[in-house]
Amino acid sequence: MTQVKHIHIIGIGGSAMAPLAGMLREQGFHVTGSDSGVYPPGSTLLDSLGISYFPSFEAAHLTPAPDLVIVANIIARGNPELEETLERKIPYRSMPEILEEVFLPGKHSVVVSGTHGKTTTTAMLAWIFYSAGKQPTFLVGGVAENFGKSYGLGQGTEMILEGDEYETAFWDRGPKFFHYHPDDLIITSLEYDHADIYPDFETYQLAFKRLVNLAPRNGRVVIWGDTEKSGPALREAAARAFCPVITYGFCSENEWVASEPEFASDAMRFRITHAGQLFGEFSLTASGRHNVLNALAAVIVAQGRGIPVESLQKSLASFRSVRRRLDVKGEHHGILVVDDFAHHPTAVRATIEAARGRWPNHRLWAILEPRSNSMRRKVFQESLPQALALADRVALGGVFRAQQLGDENRLDPETVAASVRSLGKEANVISGGEAMAEFLASNAKPNDLLLIMSNGSFDGLCERLLKKLGAPQPAPAEANSR
Repeated sequence: MTQVKHIHIIGIGGSAMAPLAGMLREQGFHVTGSDSGVYPPGSTLLDSLGISYFPSFEAAHLTPAPDLVIVANIIARGNPELEETLERKIPYRSMPEILEEVFLPGKHSVVVSGTHGKTTTTAMLAWIFYSAGKQPTFLVGGVAENFGKSYGLGQGTEMILEGDEYETAFWDRGPKFFHYHPDDLIITSLEYDHADIYPDFETYQLAFKRLVNLAPRNGRVVIWGDTEKSGPALREAAARAFCPVITYGFCSENEWVASEPEFASDAMRFRITHAGQLFGEFSLTASGRHNVLNALAAVIVAQGRGIPVESLQKSLASFRSVRRRLDVKGEHHGILVVDDFAHHPTAVRATIEAARGRWPNHRLWAILEPRSNSMRRKVFQESLPQALALADRVALGGVFRAQQLGDENRLDPETVAASVRSLGKEANVISGGEAMAEFLASNAKPNDLLLIMSNGSFDGLCERLLKKLGAPQPAPAEANSR
């Protein structure tokens, strides 16, 4: 990398690729990129850094040739820029390889993995270490509100990474986290996900077993230890460890225990005990029992790196979560619109429960877009209704890019809605963002909470809905494309 000056990123608009572009720019590289569509927060970050990008993929974008091309994991053979890279033998890397080669050497690697809670826990750790003056380098798979961005380059000894189990690149089908060499490894949970690349839970679990096996003898593996569904699988994965394994949770048999969690005065309050002794009392503005668990995992790692309890208490109390986690988008005529990233039945359940705790006197609507590669499939068709039925009313959107899946594999929203109705809750299926916005605006009443859940834009539903409710709209940002 010593001779590399110009780096071009194919797929620069992704949630991890735009922050990587920022990290490389701040490291002194000349960075360009391209994508078929760049939207906030990626476009906002790139514009703020003055990184120009092409709004399409064309071979001509590689003339003159960059010194190195970074290929996003969504880029497949047939992409004109990728084909040009291969034909001209321009050196190329994946995002995890660049992190491994450029940013990880000499750092103590803190990796947060697991099916749920990775992004929030990574952001918590970054804020905890930053607040303690540790100057961490970090990369989060979402916008950390305390920083206003997804990454930070520090001079400290720690690098804090969200460890994604999704595949690395078209030539490397292994998980991204295999490249991150964890010294401290958190596994928050282990449930089947990413059905498009893992054919079954055993294959999915195997990736985490191999990840645990990468931790050095002087490292630590920190796992959630008290859930019937995830606990046995996590303990089985942790059996591969050659280093100490630390368990945490709400049950007393764990080494670290959170107790008495309650939502009061706009904050979660809870106690942490270690080996049966009180470690401290904490408050957290992020809602929900799941965030108490996220905080507990972060506390274990931070305490092990020498951060005192007083600093932990202050940083958690001032932690502002991650964008699109119970993100209040607006309130108009007494109707509250909240956006969340939830896209797995367990995450949907936890999000609804957290919203109940935060807004206990509202009628709660659960509005879900089946968009993720797993949620679009039938794999969650039986478990999803029970999670959604925790709300008072349910509205399901159509399956995103439904034509890509056959009837035998595709989730059927009508079947899910029928199951929700059999559980005693009203449920409707409305396809299209405009139609959904019209339906919600026509049926919502004052004191309703409209909880919109998707790992994408839901066809701009939040903005469409607020407009129909009559809320003032912000001016659109201009793209800095070439």
